[in-house]
Amino acid sequence: MDTLVRYAVEGPVARLTLDSPHNRNALSTALVEQLHEGLTRAAAEQHVRVVVLDHTGRTFCAGADLSEASKDDKVRDPAEIVADRAREMTRLLRRILEFPLPVIAAIDGHVRAGGLGLVGACDIVVAGDASTFALTEARIGLAPSIISLTLLPKMTARAAGRYFVTGEKFGTAAAAEMGLVTVAADDVAATVTELASAIALGSPQGLAESKALTTASILDDFDLHAESLTQSSAALFVSDEAREGMLAFLEKRPPNWAG
Repeated sequence: MDTLVRYAVEGPVARLTLDSPHNRNALSTALVEQLHEGLTRAAAEQHVRVVVLDHTGRTFCAGADLSEASKDDKVRDPAEIVADRAREMTRLLRRILEFPLPVIAAIDGHVRAGGLGLVGACDIVVAGDASTFALTEARIGLAPSIISLTLLPKMTARAAGRYFVTGEKFGTAAAAEMGLVTVAADDVAATVTELASAIALGSPQGLAESKALTTASILDDFDLHAESLTQSSAALFVSDEAREGMLAFLEKRPPNWAG
């Protein structure tokens, strides 16, 4: 199996690097599973105090792997397949939220659609000045259903009301102003190192319990709505409108909604 998530430990820091440049680090089934494996390894490291989630290439994460989502399956019901993939995403976001170690997202590139769900789930987000963000689901007949569970608690209501529906790109300064990004940094690596060093002074118990205070209400809401949003997301994915939207995206043409 190709390595899509590289794992390394540097002192108290476990680094998970998204390394799937051929599809802009899209959230394929394999990449999601390797992220879980990396988190499991990090949790087992006695001296690790913080996880850094970073990336290779110019894109942190492009969201769902639409080429994988569009593949035919002759055996299983397409709705069932899509629901399973939606649950993969739900499980990953919850894993990050409930993970006992703080997770820092180190972003020096672009983030789209479902990739913003990862950003919302992380405890601290450091983004470079040239990074851009966009929630593009509505443009292909979808909605940011599952990722709303991690985004709505972090973004201002006005920002969500705008960017959920416009699909506009916004920069790091705007992302920081709305609460999605913690630090807009000239030097992402140096800022992450400084934050990780501060976190490393904490004890395992102190870090876990302190983080839990910040995620408790998010997790409560997450568990209340996750399954219904998973079902909603799956229904959107197999709709005629979304099928046209995804094909148009892959074929680089305007969608024909009337069709």
